[in-house]
Amino acid sequence: MLLLGCIKEVNDYDMVISLPNGLSGFVPITQISDAYSKLLSKQVAQGELPEGLNSLSDMYSPGTLVRCIVASIEKSDNGHRSIKLSIDPKKVNKGLNASALTPGMLLSGSVSSVEDHGYLIDIGVIGTHAFLPHEKAKNYIKAVKRGPDLKIGQNLNCVIVEVKNEGRVVRLSIDRSEVAASLATEKQNWALSNLLPGLVVKARVQKVTPFGVKLTFLSYFTGIVDFMHVDPEKSMNYSPDQVVKACILSVHPSSKAVRLTLRPAFLHPGGCPNQVSSDRMGAVVEESTVKAFYKQFGALFELDDGTLAFARLKHLSKNRKSFKPGAFKAGCKHKCRIIDYSLMDEMCIVSLKYQVIEAQFLLYQDIHTGDVVQGKVVSLKPIGMQVKVADGIKGLVPSIHLADVILKQPEKKYNIGDEVKCRVLECSPAGKKLILTLKKSLIQSKLPVLTNYEDAKPGLITHGFVVCAREFGCIVKFYNDVKGLVPKNELSSEPISCPDKVFYEGQVVKVVVLKCEPEQERLLLSFRLSSKSGPGDKRECTSKEKQEVKYQIGEIVDVKVLKKKDNGLEVSVLEDEDNVVAWIPTLHLSDFVATSKLLWHCLQVGDVLPRVMCLSDKGEHIILSRKSAVISAVQEEQVVRSFSEIEPGMLLTGYVRNVMPFGVFVEFPFGVTGLAPKVSMSDKFVTETKDHFVVGQTVIAKVMSIDEEKQRVLLNLKVSECSSGDSAAESFSLLNQYFKELKEIRDLLRRGESSMAQGLCELVPGKELQLVVQDVREDGSALFSGSCVTGLTVIATHYHLGDKNIVPGEKIKALVLHVDTLTSEVYVSLREELLKQRP
Repeated sequence: MLLLGCIKEVNDYDMVISLPNGLSGFVPITQISDAYSKLLSKQVAQGELPEGLNSLSDMYSPGTLVRCIVASIEKSDNGHRSIKLSIDPKKVNKGLNASALTPGMLLSGSVSSVEDHGYLIDIGVIGTHAFLPHEKAKNYIKAVKRGPDLKIGQNLNCVIVEVKNEGRVVRLSIDRSEVAASLATEKQNWALSNLLPGLVVKARVQKVTPFGVKLTFLSYFTGIVDFMHVDPEKSMNYSPDQVVKACILSVHPSSKAVRLTLRPAFLHPGGCPNQVSSDRMGAVVEESTVKAFYKQFGALFELDDGTLAFARLKHLSKNRKSFKPGAFKAGCKHKCRIIDYSLMDEMCIVSLKYQVIEAQFLLYQDIHTGDVVQGKVVSLKPIGMQVKVADGIKGLVPSIHLADVILKQPEKKYNIGDEVKCRVLECSPAGKKLILTLKKSLIQSKLPVLTNYEDAKPGLITHGFVVCAREFGCIVKFYNDVKGLVPKNELSSEPISCPDKVFYEGQVVKVVVLKCEPEQERLLLSFRLSSKSGPGDKRECTSKEKQEVKYQIGEIVDVKVLKKKDNGLEVSVLEDEDNVVAWIPTLHLSDFVATSKLLWHCLQVGDVLPRVMCLSDKGEHIILSRKSAVISAVQEEQVVRSFSEIEPGMLLTGYVRNVMPFGVFVEFPFGVTGLAPKVSMSDKFVTETKDHFVVGQTVIAKVMSIDEEKQRVLLNLKVSECSSGDSAAESFSLLNQYFKELKEIRDLLRRGESSMAQGLCELVPGKELQLVVQDVREDGSALFSGSCVTGLTVIATHYHLGDKNIVPGEKIKALVLHVDTLTSEVYVSLREELLKQRP
């Protein structure tokens, strides 16, 4: 389909085109012309800018009329249609051939090369060479003020001045007066197969209807002028047989339907439609007057400043059921909001929908860096998540910004349609670029938002995120792409030899500005937040004053192991200059009790533990936790901070504080505790409570009831009652965390020199071993030996011997089931059904 359009926006790689009837499309940079595409290909191949290649903004300006052809219409998942256009003369003028070319014809052409005496113009007609002399171009060049010459790829409105050799050679003119005076006539032999938008014709009114005017032109063509394109001054005051000037807006190739306009701005080729001011975009108009209502299309309004506006049918009410046609009689007043403007229709586009009028954001210009916004998940892709903030406004949450921690499977946390709260990292209205973050540490931060280098004053403390950790230190990024360097000596009061082992990409950090040079965009930062006292300010600090550095419950810190004690680890907080000492109980090293003991056994003094959470800070005693499930619950706000927040039915993540004969006491982050009575502990019958739970075990508990007077909470720990719905996903998540921690333990063991430890590292569940039977015991179990299990106790229970009758000295194949690192015991199976399942 051929259309006349008006350039609305010129971007780096495409142009947005305003089309008739409030539509819009886009022309990609590859759909300008053949000559321009060749220059682009040359740039890609050579990696440098070739001579003659200009940007789109150097050649095109908003407000310019162009002939387009629809290349494709694509429909997105949410039903939104995208119209891809081309202004390539080979496609726009494909209906023309050399024999059809006649003097006086008006058509589109594109500059293909610059010659000594003029320009070669591509008019898209095979076998025809079109030439534009300098003399016929200088008037236009002077008027557009884009340099002394036309540029390759520049689209032009051309008049054929002379035709030679049966159309094989034509001479053109783009002189503004000649173009403006051109008129399509019967002598030019136009046909429906080659009729072009933008042609101005003399037409005769055939019929006037409430929806527009039917015209005849060029002797035997008919076309329609819809209600949006009649002359506003004349409204519908046309009569049959009246002769009018009209401009062709569109030609449909299959139906041969022709649409025209009677608006004066289009009746002189080469002109521009009247510019509708974009200054009022997003403005709410308290009283707009209905001029006309069209039941299948929408309504025309006159705004308070006299500007015409149109509202599509779907924008006149919340939905079809609530729509009342009687409210849109001529003269009725309505409140509306300007949501767009149509250059081709010379009017604003408005909406009467309450949610649109009250929307916080309508345009990218309404959003500011640092704003906290609500959005809806549209899609999940490898690069991140697309979030819809409002109609026509979408943002990207990069993959490292989906949470405070890096999510390997974000689809398990987020679903299409989920409502999410984000913070704006960067907003560029010109490029319609919106970058968001879902990191709660940034969203909830009360510290100043750093959006430019000028605001980075020495001493400023703010939050940022790590984008790079190398041997020289860390690069920390803030808002609007502001970034700075934390040198190695400012990472911690303790020396850190390998920053990339302690810090990771996307980690939220608190920094203090040391120095900034805005003009050079250089920013020096430090993770050492404590103020540095000058020589004259030194004084003795009391132990109480040293404990002034407080950590909020839920705050994430990195720590270094100072001492190993029987029941835990004494650690120092790395990013604190006062060398604050904290405590990690052994049972808080992991969600899994057995793994906690293993980690304690494998860790050594000097080891660094990243991402440990503050569980309590009572001044003299800071307790930390490394329980992944507890940390996630705090970060995702699935916690209660006080007794008053507890409600029956809540699912809370905590850990066993004490096991009593009558029940289990469970403690949650922020110090709230509850009791799970014996009858509510398990889906199985409970004889001895200690057989079901141990102190330190991570649990999910359901609140059954609360006693406000006695400040008591009764809990249920039955698995059947404590699932949030997707029990399979929860189980896989726990299993994944368990194997992740086992891998961490194997990595710690590998650094040891013990051959037994090295052997344990290589043994993983599912591994096939070649073993020798050592002994068959009275209870039916068997012991094995082998070169790969030297120094280890290898056991197969009677069940896992299967149907095999084995004897000492016999060589057999076995499959590893479980490795107990603490006792150096390896459990294996000889059962055929397990051995056969191996890939």
